[in-house]
Order: sequence, then C-alpha cells, then structure tokens
Amino acid sequence: MTEKKITVAVAGASGYAGGEVLRLLLQHPQVEIGALTAASSAGSRLVEHQPHLTPLHDRVLQPTDAETLSGHDVVFLGLPHGHSGAVAATLGDDALVVDLGADHRLTSARDWADYYGGDHAGTWPYGLPELITAAGGRQRDELPGVGRIAVPGCNVTAVTLGLQPAVHAGLVQPTDLVAVLANGFSGAGKAAKPHLLASEGLGSASAYGVGGAHRHNPEIVQNLRSAGADQVSISFTPTLVPMARGILATATARLTGDAADVRAAYEKAYADEPFVHLLPEGVWPTTAAVLGSNNAFVQVAVDERAGRLVTVTGIDNLVKGTAGGAIQSMNLALGLPETTGLPTEGVAP
Repeated sequence: MTEKKITVAVAGASGYAGGEVLRLLLQHPQVEIGALTAASSAGSRLVEHQPHLTPLHDRVLQPTDAETLSGHDVVFLGLPHGHSGAVAATLGDDALVVDLGADHRLTSARDWADYYGGDHAGTWPYGLPELITAAGGRQRDELPGVGRIAVPGCNVTAVTLGLQPAVHAGLVQPTDLVAVLANGFSGAGKAAKPHLLASEGLGSASAYGVGGAHRHNPEIVQNLRSAGADQVSISFTPTLVPMARGILATATARLTGDAADVRAAYEKAYADEPFVHLLPEGVWPTTAAVLGSNNAFVQVAVDERAGRLVTVTGIDNLVKGTAGGAIQSMNLALGLPETTGLPTEGVAP
C-alpha cells in the first residue's frame, strides 16, 4: 500500500526562501506540493520567478489568503518580517505552520518591539533542532507533535552553532563575545535596493547592521542563554560579500576554561548530529563546501596570545540557514526521520 503523501502549501513562493523550500520539497519522498502563493506576484507563473524548478513551471501563483492555504497538512510561510503573524492567525490547528520569518522567534515582546517594532505575534516552538539546552538536551526533543514552528535566522544559526558548545561547557566568558560574518547577497532578499545591485556589490564588501542594530542580535542572545549562559553580551557584525549564497561566521570569546578541553567539548556536542560536523584539526570551513547542503561545518582553535577561543562556522544561508532547517524541523514535528529529503553533500567546485 502506498503511504499517503503530506500535502504542503508554500506562501511567498516567489522569494528566495520560498523557492529554496520548494527545491528541497521536490526531493522529499513523502511530500506532495499543493498551493503556491504570493502577494504582488499573484497571478504570474512560478517559472517567471523560479525557473530552476522545472517540475513546477506550469504553476500559477495564487493570493496569500486562508482559503488558498487551508486544507494542507503543512504550510510554510516565506513572508517578510511582520506579515506571518496575521496570516498564521487565519489558519486552523489542523495544519503544521512553519514560519521562515522572524515573527514568532523571540520570547521577549520587548525585544520584538525594540528590533522590529509593532505588536509581538507570540512565541512558537523554535526550529533549531541542534540547539543545546541548559540541562544538556536538544531543542529537537521539543518538536515532535507541535503545530507551529519558528525557523531561526540564518546568521543566528551560524553563530549559535559556533559558540554554544563552549558556552554550555563553561569554557568562555559569555559577556565577551564577538562575531563577524561574511554573508551572501541572497540573505538580503530579492527586493530591488541600490546596495544590492550587481554594479554595487560585485568586487565589494560592505558591513551592515553595525553597532548592535541587526535584528538577529536578540535571537543570538536568547539561544546562548538557552545553552546555559546567565548573561550574554555579543558584538555582532555581518558583512555582504560578492557571493550569492553562504555564511562564514567567525566568532571569538574570552577563554575562561582550560584550552585542552575545548575540542573535546565540541566533539561531545556534535558527535551524533547528522548535519553539524566538527572538521578535522587544521581543516577550515568554506562556504563552497556546504553549498546546496543542509550541513554546517565547524572548526575551533585557541588564540593563546589573545586568550580567546576562535570558532569558524560555514553554512548555506538558504539551506541550513532557512529552508533546510525548516524541513528538518517539519520532519521532527511529523514523526519522520529527521534527515528525510535533505541533502548532505555540497556542490563543488
């Protein structure tokens, strides 16, 4: 007997996040893709926005409303920040709703008001399965059977995976953290803005969200507190570099524990993780190595002269940083094997 397929709708299918969810869902053996919706692009064909998704070329984008999205087992919301809450409120409890945006990530309404503005839509179960909890468990244990999932920010995923083993093990001072990231342009979305034009970005690197202004700051703090830190202070600076995809996150922390214990802490944290890999000593992550995969590559070192731990983490911002992490969490919520439909091999060169 053929097992019943899981029907999935994708709102915001014309965007980068929505397109990446669809690319991965086309490889998922238990999924049937249902309604595809958009806002200003409604009425156009998907091929005009996602020409690489050949099996879906004939699909027409529908309006993003409750009538179109209802009747599916799973609904992915790839909408701009501040828009998912209103749409989610119209959907019943019979569907698993996975928010790729920021609306339901933060536990603090004050943090939402400070960094995003407006009313907080509420907090959903957090979709970073590898997140370490203070008691030593993992966030994946909280996902089976949930009806709502908030997917982390892509920068947040990279920084969290790089720092959390050391924070949890008490090896670093969590109030003295610094993270500088090299980010691909797809992380900024498809909006036509002058600084995102090829003529501005090619051959150039530029910082943004400097001085604690980036919206992912409170989410990083939230995660590291979950991992066991009482207080967290981090200087976080992302930079746009001329590549389409990828994040290379270099994070450092004041070392308070024994340098000899660092690697063992990371080996213990990630030994059984299917997608997070501590690389052999001397091998450093690159964005090219994780391109197209749901992997995160991590490496650690101790700068003895500076007295600091150095971590470097590489992810594909659209896969592990967004769509892959979302599907990984969906699998857990639905009782499927966590790795179902997710690529573990990158595309090289």
